[in-house]
This record gives sequence, C-alpha cells and structure tokens, in this order.
Amino acid sequence: MARAIQSVERAAALLRLLGGAGRPLALAELAAALDLPRPTAHGLLRTLREEGLVAQEPSSGRYLLGEGLGRLGAPWDRHDLRARAMNWADALAAGTGCAVYLGVPSADGAGVDLVHHVFRPDDTPQRLRTNTTQPLHATAWGRCLLAFAPASVRAVEPLETYTRATVTDPAVLAREITTTRRRGWADDAGGWEPGVGGLAVPVRSGGGLTVAALGIGAPVEELFTADGRARPEPVVELVAAAGEIADGLEGLT
Repeated sequence: MARAIQSVERAAALLRLLGGAGRPLALAELAAALDLPRPTAHGLLRTLREEGLVAQEPSSGRYLLGEGLGRLGAPWDRHDLRARAMNWADALAAGTGCAVYLGVPSADGAGVDLVHHVFRPDDTPQRLRTNTTQPLHATAWGRCLLAFAPASVRAVEPLETYTRATVTDPAVLAREITTTRRRGWADDAGGWEPGVGGLAVPVRSGGGLTVAALGIGAPVEELFTADGRARPEPVVELVAAAGEIADGLEGLT
C-alpha cells in the first residue's frame, strides 16, 4: 500500500481543526493540538493562506478557515482573469505583431471560451472574438486546454472539419496532444480559419493548475517556417507573458 504524504495529511488536519473549533485559533494552539513544531505549523498555514484556504485575523493574528474553501467547486472567475491579463496581452500583441487570445474551458467543457482578444496592431480588418466559443481540436488555445486542463475539457467526436488543415482523426489529435504536453505549448497551422495559424501556452495558478490558455494568432507564414515548424521567437514571448500573468494570479481565488 502506498504511503501517505505527511505534509498533505498535516494540512488536512489543520483544516479539520480550524473547521471544528468554532473560533479562530492561535498558532501555538494549532501546533500543540497536532503535536507539530511551530515553524512546521506556520509554514503549512502560510501556504494554505496563500491559497485562500485559511485566513488570518488582522488584529489578533489568529487563524480561521478561508473563503477559498467555499469556492473549490466553482470555475475560476473569468473577469478577474481577463483583468489581470489585459496589460500583458496588450504588450504581447505589440511585441509579436499578432492578435492575442485568452481562452478558458466553456461551461460544458466541449469548447474554449474567449474571454479576451487583442487585435493585431496593424490596419487589417478584424472582428472582435471576445465572448465567442471556438472548437478545442481546431485551435491552438483549445489544444492547449486539452493538453494541460484535461479534467475540464473534452473533444467531442466526431471532430468537425473547418478547413483542409483541420485534424479530424482522434488518434492523430491524441498524438498531437501528447506532443503538446511534452514541449509545453500548442499549435494550429490553419485548422480553424484558412491560412490563419495559432500558438498557445497554459496560464497556471498556484500549485500548477491550468486556468486558461494564452494564444497568439497570425497568418500561418508569420508563425511557422516553410517546413511547418513553429518559429521560436513568438513561443518565447508567449511563455514569458503567461508567466507574468500567472504571477499576478497569486492569491486570487
């Protein structure tokens, strides 16, 4: 039988203790009740507080259950996500010359909802895609969610055809998702719109949970080489922007 992870057991015990006490508890009380050294108890409480699962009274410093516990089953607030991503999305569009998209799983898990869209910084005609839903299998941001948020989304078969480049074979899609996980980013060379490609990376919250996909879109030849390989520069910029957005999500529940 596999051994339990001690830190997880201790964190769970702290939450149970706080939930059953009926009043805020001091660090010394918590440490004594669980027979833990104070530094160990403090480290666990600090981590739980950063995740929103434990709160601390400003006046007394005593601990109680946090509001984040009541939202564990709720989806991430997309308005907060959009607000915290806006500045970095604007900078990403300016730096890459591409349109920028922020996508989250749709309510039914069968698509990707675009919660933010920054136009390409040029004079080409463009249509705002915010608040639209796009297919998982035919977009880079959808494939990103399939690879890094598989518990939240699922590709519905049969896979619909949108262009000549759309992947409609489930086995081929599965291989591409495996490749996406291995390298850390997703791509689409015109599977959703003819001649328009995309690249996307996951945006992660605390603990590594993928809460969104950050993507860029542009003509295929701007994102891919003649032999179909993604150009490295935009991938580097995407990864950096996603990291900055993730840093801004710390403490958001």
